[in-house]
Amino acid sequence: MTLSICILETDNIRPELVEQYRGYGWMFQQLFARQPIAAEFEVFNVVQGHYPDDSRHFDAYLITGSKYDSFGQDAWIQTLRTYVLERYEHGDKLMGICFGHQLLALVLGGKTERAWQGWGVGVHQYEVVEQPEWLQPHAEQLSLLISHQDQVTEAPINATVLASSAFCPIAAYYIGDQVLCFQGHPEFVPDYSRSILNIRQDVYGDQVYQQGINSLELQHQGNMVAEWMMRFVAQGQPRQA
Repeated sequence: MTLSICILETDNIRPELVEQYRGYGWMFQQLFARQPIAAEFEVFNVVQGHYPDDSRHFDAYLITGSKYDSFGQDAWIQTLRTYVLERYEHGDKLMGICFGHQLLALVLGGKTERAWQGWGVGVHQYEVVEQPEWLQPHAEQLSLLISHQDQVTEAPINATVLASSAFCPIAAYYIGDQVLCFQGHPEFVPDYSRSILNIRQDVYGDQVYQQGINSLELQHQGNMVAEWMMRFVAQGQPRQA
């Protein structure tokens, strides 16, 4: 079984980081290549208006992170919101990371806004509050690299919260076997987060910056989350003989 994943890339990474990290679509492909379930990927940069042809079918659509606000009024964001709602109503599987997590919540009846808690950066720890069948390997705690100042403050209709913390109560959620979203970034690696922290140090302020830098010594479980994502997509798929 080889899954087909459409990656809807919602940003271009910093120019000085392109040579090493290329883009969010590439970072996800590197992450998923290490998982036990095989997958093929196509990346479409929706900021530039690129979408798959209507005749194409994918096993899932993944919406990446972005520096933009999911509730923004940019034309491309409004187009993306319309597109993913159509995909949802069509019955397609959808996954969202950070910006994608927030945008899907907004589209599907939840609420996303600037968080009173301020910036979340570095490695953050969550409690896993549900244990669906596809959540393998099993875990009761989760650590992920993060970079966000917006949060989902009301879960979308029919959503189940999967992971939570005092700082980010709706850190991950799923809707049946169709939608799975995480506020954190499984595709990030500590060196990438360190680069972003250094670039944005003045934006964060000294205290948030230093806490973020210090947290990079903690474990980042992006590989485990990627396996959860692939198992979520694979459930219900026909198995090859």
